Amino acid sequence: MSQSKTIFSDTTLAGFLGNPAVSKFFWTLGGIFILLSLWGIFGYYIAQNPATKSFATFGLIPTIEAFPVLIEEGKIQSALVASSYRLFSGLGLAILIGMPIGILVGQVKRFRELSNSPFQLLRMVSPLAWMPIAVFIFSEWDASIIFLITMASVWPIIFSTAAGLAKVDPAWFKVARNLGASSIHMVTRIIIPAITFDILGGVRLALGVAWIVLVPAEYLGVTTGLGYAIEDARETLSYNHLTAMVVVIGIIGYFLDTFLVRLIKKYSWHKGSEF
Repeated sequence: MSQSKTIFSDTTLAGFLGNPAVSKFFWTLGGIFILLSLWGIFGYYIAQNPATKSFATFGLIPTIEAFPVLIEEGKIQSALVASSYRLFSGLGLAILIGMPIGILVGQVKRFRELSNSPFQLLRMVSPLAWMPIAVFIFSEWDASIIFLITMASVWPIIFSTAAGLAKVDPAWFKVARNLGASSIHMVTRIIIPAITFDILGGVRLALGVAWIVLVPAEYLGVTTGLGYAIEDARETLSYNHLTAMVVVIGIIGYFLDTFLVRLIKKYSWHKGSEF
């Protein structure tokens, strides 16, 4: 009886560990553990070396110890609120601008031919290169940062939307027209559902670019946000606070990306695909 229980428990354990979701979770934990171990070793050698001892607070333990202080002072919360407002405002504008333009690029041949060269030229300009123009045009720092984020994230959305539309079977549009579909119905009932996967893929790329641009953009005269918090920590030589804010940026960015990946999988025509 005891032997059968042992066999049953071993089988159950093997089945549990063989579950793809559980396996992925443990591999994720393993990757994080390796990263933290390397960081801990790196911090230890910095602390032991007399030439670099003054930078010991870059290490893992001082960074972990900085989190309660930053949370108690409200610095992480206030930085996240300010940065989230700028990020989602810029990304929202990019979606509102990029989706209609992407549909035009994908649907209207003459517009695609006319806009291709200008769009490619503008796309290759670094978003941060627009800083002087943003400061000149907008009177508020927040508006300047939102403009930079929009300029950074609009292009992936435009081109992903256009690419998704190019894959839609033209027969769908002919059938819809024959059934009396209006232009609004064409967009809302055929185009958007058919290319939701591609749009979300573009939004994911746009989010990655916007998240990267956000931090240096917040060096631009503001006194709130993740970028400002990093710059302030650097100026005050609070290196453990600096690395703590870097970790916060990484964690928030990871969860935002994971959320979009889940949406992409939900609307994917290729179930089980990995991203």
